[in-house]
Amino acid sequence: MEKALIIHLSTNKKEKHAAAESMQELRGLVESAGAEVLDEVYQFRPQKNPKYFIGEGKADEIGLMIQDREADLVVFDHVLTPIQQRGLEDKFQSKVVDRTQIILDIFAQRALSREGKLQVELAQLNYLLPRLTGKGTALSRLGGGIGTGGPVEKKLEEDRRRIQERITHIKRSLRKIQQRRTEQRKNRKKSPIPLASLVGYTNAGKSTLFNQLTQENRLVSSQLFATLDPVIRRINFSDGSYCYLSDTVGFIKKLPVELKTAFRATLEELLEADCICHVIDITSSQSLSQVEAVERILSELGVVDVPHIKIYNKIDLLPEKQPLLQKNQTLENPSVYLSAQTGEGITDLKAKLQNILFKDLKIFYLRIPKSNKIAIHSFPKWSIVLKRRETIKDYELKLMADPKSIVKYAPYIQGGEETW
Repeated sequence: MEKALIIHLSTNKKEKHAAAESMQELRGLVESAGAEVLDEVYQFRPQKNPKYFIGEGKADEIGLMIQDREADLVVFDHVLTPIQQRGLEDKFQSKVVDRTQIILDIFAQRALSREGKLQVELAQLNYLLPRLTGKGTALSRLGGGIGTGGPVEKKLEEDRRRIQERITHIKRSLRKIQQRRTEQRKNRKKSPIPLASLVGYTNAGKSTLFNQLTQENRLVSSQLFATLDPVIRRINFSDGSYCYLSDTVGFIKKLPVELKTAFRATLEELLEADCICHVIDITSSQSLSQVEAVERILSELGVVDVPHIKIYNKIDLLPEKQPLLQKNQTLENPSVYLSAQTGEGITDLKAKLQNILFKDLKIFYLRIPKSNKIAIHSFPKWSIVLKRRETIKDYELKLMADPKSIVKYAPYIQGGEETW
């Protein structure tokens, strides 16, 4: 396990005020990447040093800390320029990475699908390319470990042209995958079955909630970015209706632009959702700023007109939760307080989901003669068939549909399930 020092520089009062929160998150990122954090270093100065980012005196101080603590990794809570990174590595004679490299490294470790791996590799190469010039043998000296995972551990400095060719190849492969994904989205849009999407800050509990709602067994971890590859599963409701639910990668403040670009096609699937379920860790002291970060990314993606439910998760960890639960009694309330871990509040969430996803639909019972095969085969294309039963002469259907769409089948409508 690598031993790391983490560094934060504030250049104004706003950054200084947010420094502790940002460093707490960086510590979580470094630990998720597989390193041990030995110490935190803060500096406040009006301007960034063009060569060392921090002041030269502070750089000398950190150099002594590296020797004293036997650290082999220095992580900056910022994006370093190539010149700053090289200057610091020469100064420290140690590996230096920035926040972007840590996040990219975690993504490289966690991506499982071919699309996810290609997206991460593309982001890493785009980040690395401008940092090759003048770096010489630096990459070879640094060896493996955090910040050099995935494609970075190859000898990329040997040939910029080969990197460009690889980027071109990856983009071509991703376009093919994204074309297939687009076709799948088109097919889903033709389906009458609605889609809800889980979004939220990383480690808010989305995967645990996903498992509760879908009876799945996805990986659940307290590590940041435990889930990268999106997945869609079915939620069943008590009346027999159902919808699809997608789980997505967690968001984070200071999300590297390389990852925003690489994962944009995946995140754009949120545009197809009929409801956005925004999962919030109510126990986090930074929950408000985390909500703002998620909403900012959703706005950048254009996900603004989709109905939202704010889901305040982890109420089982609160000393007093009853006042929150009392707020959660009406279906019109767009917020839900629950525990994805214990299941408390899940019923309320499902009721609100139904209210949003099926608000224009009603349940109908029909008896269709077997001679009318065209009608029988058409129902799944524009309605949600909840039950289907066959008799000698008829098909009996229980379905959800827009009343306007059911008008021409009025002669077949029955009084209710008891008439079957």
